Amino acid sequence: MTRLVECVPNFSEGRDAAKVAAVVEEAKAAGATILDVETDADHNRCVLSFVGAPEVCVEACFRVARKAAELIDLTAHKGEHPRMGATDVIPFIPVAGVDIAECVALAEALGARIGAELGIPVYLYDHAARSPERKDLAKVRKGQFEGLRELIGKDPARVPDFGPNKIHPTAGATAVGARRQIVNFNLNLDIADMAAGKDIAKRVRASGGGLPCVRGKEIELAARGQVQISTVLTDYKTSSIKRVLDETVRLAAEHGAKVKTTEIVGLLPREALTDFALESLNLEGFKPEVQILESRLEAVGAMSADPGWRRAGALVAEALAGTDATPGGGSAAAVAGEMGCGLGEMALGITLKSKKLDAARRPELDGARAALGVMRGRFDALAADDAAAFDRFMEAMSLPKDDPARPGRMQAALVHAAEVPLKTAELAAEALATAKKAAPLAGAPVASDINCAIHLLKAAALCAAENVRINLGGIKDAAAAKDLEAKLGRSLAACA
Repeated sequence: MTRLVECVPNFSEGRDAAKVAAVVEEAKAAGATILDVETDADHNRCVLSFVGAPEVCVEACFRVARKAAELIDLTAHKGEHPRMGATDVIPFIPVAGVDIAECVALAEALGARIGAELGIPVYLYDHAARSPERKDLAKVRKGQFEGLRELIGKDPARVPDFGPNKIHPTAGATAVGARRQIVNFNLNLDIADMAAGKDIAKRVRASGGGLPCVRGKEIELAARGQVQISTVLTDYKTSSIKRVLDETVRLAAEHGAKVKTTEIVGLLPREALTDFALESLNLEGFKPEVQILESRLEAVGAMSADPGWRRAGALVAEALAGTDATPGGGSAAAVAGEMGCGLGEMALGITLKSKKLDAARRPELDGARAALGVMRGRFDALAADDAAAFDRFMEAMSLPKDDPARPGRMQAALVHAAEVPLKTAELAAEALATAKKAAPLAGAPVASDINCAIHLLKAAALCAAENVRINLGGIKDAAAAKDLEAKLGRSLAACA
């Protein structure tokens, strides 16, 4: 079964296209499939939506948070949308083959890593919240960056779940959570009266006595001379798009205003729009699953976008067979590692399903399977990194030969091109150790599968080594080359 998670990191940059592109590229490089990139200059915010396997999404979110922390300085950030971090909020949302409990575990794993490796305080929210008062994102973000900066480390109620009990000086803090699908629905009024907007927003949101499961805030759209009522429908079945629209129209009329336009920010479930049509048209006896063409085609399998595992394998082989230099041996090594981890996960997963399994063996098998899953996501990211490393070297080599920066750029690119497959070899050694330790615990019916996983992981290490060595010869820094070679030797020794 396909296991798919959606992530919607919001980061505090909506005006600098280069910075937005750099952050989005990090998610791509980790192997995530980008669905949407929504920027708003007034909000000075970007909403990035992507999907992927759970492990891939954790890696992609970490990279996004790391890059945003490098590029965004909240001490110089101004925008209409509330924010407390360079990467302000990261939700994990179940899509297929994953439940909300697993998304909570993903949020915890990511939060721990951001806190430990980036030194950014992390607050868990919504389904991942460890206390009732942190379930509501608005309460977690109360005071924004500036307010939190004054309270964290002093107020026991603001102690983060992960990371230091102090604000990151430029990247602030990040909220990481697990939630269901929501709808971000903005309503733009034909007035510029912020006092009216404040009244409308308060009376439409649940906390102000308005519609249940609705958050709302007034936003000044200065460039357009308008007030925006920015709403979040946390349960669109309880308070639908139409209900929010109708109520906002009613409240706006009290101030002599109208809803001029509306906006959907990011993605939303098709059902939310279908519900709007059903309510607006007051249809009788309409059956969306039968009468909506696309739904019916999907139900009979006519619109399946999944090529199946055999087609996926053919696509990889086809990409390797092409005359382009990438993907090449380094990426193939990472794919072999990814396959080895996946096969190991399968063997251990089948063993865990056995009714004859000794309960005492379960924790170790569970841990090994989870570890292989995380490493599979890391291999997936390394496959993309290897191709990018080669492209980086070619860019340096394409510089004019009389450019004084060319030699330095080429050397830096060569070192990087050796470092990436070295990471693959090191990861292969780590995954191999996990698989070997778990192999005796695997059931007899999957002995061949776990052994094949071990062979694939060894192949990953050996293939990665070839790609390290070919770059070592061109590195002029003898000390750097020697260090890389020594690290490679240790990894290969571990794989013997």
